[in-house]
Amino acid sequence: MPEGHSIHRFARLHRALLGGQVIAASSPQGRFSDGARALDGGTLDEVQAHGKHLFYRFHANGLGRRAKSRPTPVGPPLTLHVHLGLYGRFREYRGIASPPTAGTRLALTSDDAELQLSGPTVCELIDPAAEEMLHARLGPDPLRGDDPAPAFEGMRRRSAGIGNVLLDQRVISGIGNVYRAEILFLVGVHPDRPAHAVDRTTFDRLWTLLRTLMADGERRGRIITVQPQDRRAPSSVSPGDEYWYVYKRAGLPCRRCSTPINTWELGGRMVFACPVCQPA
Repeated sequence: MPEGHSIHRFARLHRALLGGQVIAASSPQGRFSDGARALDGGTLDEVQAHGKHLFYRFHANGLGRRAKSRPTPVGPPLTLHVHLGLYGRFREYRGIASPPTAGTRLALTSDDAELQLSGPTVCELIDPAAEEMLHARLGPDPLRGDDPAPAFEGMRRRSAGIGNVLLDQRVISGIGNVYRAEILFLVGVHPDRPAHAVDRTTFDRLWTLLRTLMADGERRGRIITVQPQDRRAPSSVSPGDEYWYVYKRAGLPCRRCSTPINTWELGGRMVFACPVCQPA
């Protein structure tokens, strides 16, 4: 499942691809036909991300589909809510697009670009009240510039291990298994440490690192956490080999102390940690 940096990257790229344009919408698969009809001929005003959720905001037009000038908005705004889940995928095209596959849930087309969506867990139209409720259920997002205080307060109320709590999107939005493993290594916290035992100074370091690393991931389009001083070749990153400190490195030597990395199941997902750099 894409982590928060990827979702924010999609929001930025899709704003550039289709933002401000009149859109032709269709559902080649047929499972979103009613929603596509509602969006067809509307203008895409904004694309925003919150954690692992995307929000595409449209307004209906009075001049019909693919009007050359920006039409006057008519009717209430429409919000398309997308959650990719495990299997969701986007295909973006400028110029001539490839024909949509049979599994394409939604195609959004302007005069010179197309966005195709297949396999999402969620693809729905929501009203402002439903969107407000959804945002209220999500924790602060490091990439939105949110106030981290509610996340710290949420952790203080939890006795579960911090490794479990970090995957709870109600506490912090956008963290997945890679960021969970890497950020805990970088702050020297064992995944099994009770969340309420993480002090404010450590939390502030964790939040600052999350903002920095996720912003870097959004820019690069991939997660790279290993710092130059811990690489064999400080000036570059070997593909796949030196991206991470502990994630998927079970049994390999820690990059800082050479102790073999441990792995075990936590909250239904495999977690990774160095037993020396992250003492229990």
